Amino acid sequence: NENALKIADYLNTNPKILKIHYPGIDPKYIETASKQMEGMGGMMSIVIDTNIEGINKFLKSLNFFTLAESLGGVESLIEHPAIMTHASVPEEIRNEIGIVDGLVRLSVGIETLEDLVADLDNALTDL
Repeated sequence: NENALKIADYLNTNPKILKIHYPGIDPKYIETASKQMEGMGGMMSIVIDTNIEGINKFLKSLNFFTLAESLGGVESLIEHPAIMTHASVPEEIRNEIGIVDGLVRLSVGIETLEDLVADLDNALTDL
């Protein structure tokens, strides 16, 4: 919970991030989430201002986030729905439902916060 909230706050200041789906910083959900949860959880989705080539470069640049389709462990994981879980869905339908090429899902783990932020920052800087 703590790592995810701090990472969401960091990403919220990065100009390469177009959108963050995370109840801990989204006014639309924070009140409901606060009533239902003791923390805001470790799962979030972000939309990065890049194309599929940029996303591939971003994913390859990460050292602490492991690319995986199964999210929710104690280690930090990342998933790219457009080329993984929703690869069989036609691009125009993916775009309609918000699964754009720049969307990635993060499962923030219990590693050292500074390492996770530095990992994301490095990968975003390389775009």
